[in-house]
Amino acid sequence: MPSGHAAPLSAGAISALVAFTSSFVVVLTGLEAVGASPAQAASGLTAVSVLMGLGSIVLSLMTRLPITVAWSTPGAALLAATGTVEGGWPAAVGAFALVAVLIVLTGLVPALADLMARIPPALAQAMLAGVLLQLCLEPVLGLAANPLEVAPVVIVWLLALRLAPRWASPIAFAAAAVVIVVHLVSTGGSLPAGALAGHLELTAPRLTPGAVIGIALPLYLVTMASQNVPGVAVLRSLGYEVPWRPAMLVTGGGSLLGAPLGGHGINLAAISAALAAGPGAGEDRSRRWIASLTSGIVMVVLGVLASAAAQLVALAPEGVVPAVAGLALLGTFVAAVKGALAREEEQLPAGITLLVAASGIAVAGISAAFWALLAGLVARSLLRARPRR
Repeated sequence: MPSGHAAPLSAGAISALVAFTSSFVVVLTGLEAVGASPAQAASGLTAVSVLMGLGSIVLSLMTRLPITVAWSTPGAALLAATGTVEGGWPAAVGAFALVAVLIVLTGLVPALADLMARIPPALAQAMLAGVLLQLCLEPVLGLAANPLEVAPVVIVWLLALRLAPRWASPIAFAAAAVVIVVHLVSTGGSLPAGALAGHLELTAPRLTPGAVIGIALPLYLVTMASQNVPGVAVLRSLGYEVPWRPAMLVTGGGSLLGAPLGGHGINLAAISAALAAGPGAGEDRSRRWIASLTSGIVMVVLGVLASAAAQLVALAPEGVVPAVAGLALLGTFVAAVKGALAREEEQLPAGITLLVAASGIAVAGISAAFWALLAGLVARSLLRARPRR
């Protein structure tokens, strides 16, 4: 066990490493799905990594609380299931910027936060579960298409899940990296020169109706319902009260800075929040903010090196990267299904929402996530309406 003074430092470093390695593949997958080139996706990964690190540093120093900032893994999964919308990549970037503005407004205007809170949690979780279902099937599809190179990743993940659950996703990526290197050696490929250099690429944002309805609104909902609200709840359960307005201003402002660089947004950490705020960060609760500060510093360093990870992923054989992404999201998928079906009276609307989201349909250039939420709300209203006597 680390000493009392070393515990916050080690907890913060572990928090950053787990946050980055467990889901950066999902971020790259989501950005490329909505139209980013590999270089633009690498730029977006670099932007969100550095900004989430800076966000953690700013909030830790400002509040002296162990508040960590993350990218939205469910949001990236939503992008992966959405695909390209009208206007292509510039429209997606415009949607990212709009979400950032909405988050800032949520911190400044209480009525907007109240409006968001009125959306039934069961339907929000069902929409997320439907979006994640497509990605969580990828390990199965990968095993069928390329068993020799996908099977080692799945097997290593299962063993890690048994022996070191917290590190299961990072270890699965490490196994994938070995598979990629072996594949490169056997085919005579290699990493391009300058792969370790950071990469940033500006994109002029534009807004289209399809991007606003198909990306911005669902992404805002997922970010708030699956990241910001649970992030506050996790810290509250550990005895820390997050200052809502500063948190939204820092994460929304950071997201706005990162949008032209391809970043889909930053937000409060939810699942990984306890790593820097829990007992593992030391017995002295007043010093745990050092863990989130350390996490931020390590994340900035990882962000500078993010292009190397993106280059490695781009050279992966068929099925390996989607399998890693699916394995990383499996726990989130199970939690979303559980949340969607927790209340019996919400199960049928939630089931409809989940199925429409999982269908992947796009009508009038608007993604399935929006239609799923709309279908669930309509079904819920009809089922709750009392028939006239």
